[in-house]
Amino acid sequence: MKNQPKKGILIAYGELFLKSEGVRKLFQKRLVNNLRFFLRKGEINFSLISSRERIFIAMPADRQETEQTKVALKIIKRVFGIAWAAESFFFPKINLKEFSDFISKNYPDWIKKNETFAIRLKLEKGILEEDREKVINKIAEEINRKVDLDRPKREIFIEIRKRGWFLYFKKGKGAGGLPIGSSGKVLSLMSGGIDSPVSSFLSAKRGLESVWLHFHAFPVVSKASIEKVKDLVKIHLKYQPRLQVYFIPFQKAHFEIRAKTFLSYRVLLYRRMMLRIAEKVALENKCGALVTGESLGQVSSQTLPNIGIVKSAVNIPILRPLIAYDKEEIIRIAKKIGSYDISIRPHEDCCSLFASKNQTAEGRIETVKELEKRLDSAKIIREIIKEIEIREY
Repeated sequence: MKNQPKKGILIAYGELFLKSEGVRKLFQKRLVNNLRFFLRKGEINFSLISSRERIFIAMPADRQETEQTKVALKIIKRVFGIAWAAESFFFPKINLKEFSDFISKNYPDWIKKNETFAIRLKLEKGILEEDREKVINKIAEEINRKVDLDRPKREIFIEIRKRGWFLYFKKGKGAGGLPIGSSGKVLSLMSGGIDSPVSSFLSAKRGLESVWLHFHAFPVVSKASIEKVKDLVKIHLKYQPRLQVYFIPFQKAHFEIRAKTFLSYRVLLYRRMMLRIAEKVALENKCGALVTGESLGQVSSQTLPNIGIVKSAVNIPILRPLIAYDKEEIIRIAKKIGSYDISIRPHEDCCSLFASKNQTAEGRIETVKELEKRLDSAKIIREIIKEIEIREY
């Protein structure tokens, strides 16, 4: 055959294809850049062909092709913005007769004698003189197997497009969502527990690039929570190319609030102080919002009245991807993305360490404001910010 096909991976866009032309181009460029980054990071030898409808990752024709393709597929399926991916043949230049000859020669490798098949064709207008039905019939008559359009054992997918012809047999579901970075940047509050890594993951799925912020109480307690966050970074870097993390010692605020306020309001006061610090870091990093792992009603500080009290401490928007999820749903996602085993390792929680279990579930904003008058919040925040440690991953 004169026009030998290239082997590789065909990629279909997710919902970004529904955007206006200008926005789609920007999102597509972001997706292509993310794909290049992760494939290079995975040491994949590839070339990339991008068109309006599809992306094709061409793999080298060598001994490592099969193994490289398997690794590439695993990487691609984690990249947000992709609906599906499939191992595919790509014919840059071919006609219907040559394509039919290729099918005739190779179909016994794809369809066993006792198996049925169906052809699924996408035909772009203006490429062939023949209509869609004639193209399908021409290809099907080269295959000596029984046709079953409703429940075939094997499907042959064919796409005839301006950039070339694609032939593939099985689609693998992609990560969906929007390309990382296409929706802007946020500051994600990362406790190291089960919820916050999942909230960051779901934010990433909507195209948000994260900067992480972790409040800890070292050296009053061990570095356990810090080490957990460092391990969780490795999970998130499967989805986001780079990650900046702010490690912030919070013990000065703990001691001030514990000394001058009463037990039932301490967690609310801690969280309001945390958000004020987070807002400053977010604005410095041009983040458009904060992201938290709050789930409505999960703990006393996450009741509707208390969520409102905590939010009123800042002006920046707060996104809560988990707000309607129950714990089992959150755990299921955590296990899926690989963060669960890290998150359940024991560590001293930054807020609960210095607060009793008898926290108010229905705080009063008037009481909160009266208690905050006892604190020199501005001074505490200035001192805490001086001790921030920033790490780039």
